[in-house]
Amino acid sequence: MKTQVVVIGAGIAGVASAHRLATTHGVDVTLVDPRPPLTLTSDKSTECYRNWWPSQPMVGLMNRSIDLLEEMSVQSENVFGLSRRGYLFVTAREETLEAWQAQASEISSYGGGEVRVHRSPSGYRPAATHGYAGEPDGIDVLIGTGPLLHHFPYLTSKAVGALHVRRAGWFSAQQLGSWMLDEAKRAGMSHLVDEVTDIEVAGGAVEAVTLASGTRIPCRAVVNAAGPLAADVADMVGLGLQLRSEVHLKVVYRDHLGVIPREAPMLIWSDPQLLGWDDDERSALAAIERTDLLGEMPVFCHGRPEGGSDSPYFLALWEYHGEVREPVWPVPGDDLYPEVVARGLSTMIPAFGRYLDRLPQSSVDGGYYTKTVENRPLIGPAGPTGFYLACGYSGFGVMVAAGGADLISRHIANGHLPSYADDFLLARYDNPDYLDSIGANIDSGQL
Repeated sequence: MKTQVVVIGAGIAGVASAHRLATTHGVDVTLVDPRPPLTLTSDKSTECYRNWWPSQPMVGLMNRSIDLLEEMSVQSENVFGLSRRGYLFVTAREETLEAWQAQASEISSYGGGEVRVHRSPSGYRPAATHGYAGEPDGIDVLIGTGPLLHHFPYLTSKAVGALHVRRAGWFSAQQLGSWMLDEAKRAGMSHLVDEVTDIEVAGGAVEAVTLASGTRIPCRAVVNAAGPLAADVADMVGLGLQLRSEVHLKVVYRDHLGVIPREAPMLIWSDPQLLGWDDDERSALAAIERTDLLGEMPVFCHGRPEGGSDSPYFLALWEYHGEVREPVWPVPGDDLYPEVVARGLSTMIPAFGRYLDRLPQSSVDGGYYTKTVENRPLIGPAGPTGFYLACGYSGFGVMVAAGGADLISRHIANGHLPSYADDFLLARYDNPDYLDSIGANIDSGQL
């Protein structure tokens, strides 16, 4: 067997890369993974996207990725349900609202779209429940409790305003990935359920890969899209990657009381908070060494409706663990996660507090955010000639996959590279000025 390019990893990053190489550039590509496609971390995703990012390269890459999502939506008759309800960041702090206005202007200058400020209910356009065609982009800033509660009456009256990122929403990553797989196979892609155990390098260039089955596949290029296992794959060519993996959980509640409207956007409480345990609860938590839940909790407890208009489900996330570890499976859980997240949500959505005495039916899942130190992905050539990185996709893998695939395929096929291409190379860490610039901005790209 012989191929031009071997893509290692059948998560969303690898599937998208193989799809782009096969369908757009006509490359003979083989996708290799011992697991079924989209099952290691991609199916643990929030399945959301946004072009709200704190740097020009990230905005450029995400805008390109969203452009491609919209193109694929048209091609597939929107089989993956692309929507654009947006991200609504909510705050009870005047200083946060002021900071958002400055940040919105900055991100707008990067290509994030027009900033619109609303001090009254008029002039603000709510998002459509379905689809994305004709929806506004840019950023709406709602100032004051009155305008905010006029449009979102289920939010707390303590909120003083919100920032609505409009080129944002969600879709079914599983449906998108399945569609890309089918299209890539029609274009000639091969898919092997096997494991790459060695990458042969001769004369400073990739020559072949060896599989656990004993098969040797000569090739001229390898794409490392192995997600949480990307550092292990890079070790095969002597390339050390400084990646770290964080455990991130998500919970899906059955909102049988219907306290959150089905048309809601992604809702994000953007302030720290205390959870209001009573004395007995505090004693019980201390007894089981969960004092991490007793003090001030971090920002960004968030969630969105899950499923169609008739679905009762609400998906929610809150990263309060901050646990960095070597990836293991199954992913470590947290028995208290549904209750803790429910308490966090009730700060932003008071009616959700009706569930605190008796939690609704829920299920918890989770995966790893595998990230670089500054949370910017690695996309492009590194190490020996013919070795490429498409990894470090952190918690934004489904939203960046299409843009990352476009970029990696241009590198491999010698296509025209966009202005932001160098910003995602591993070689950026050889630049002292870049290292200085990220010193005060670690994790600045994470929600």
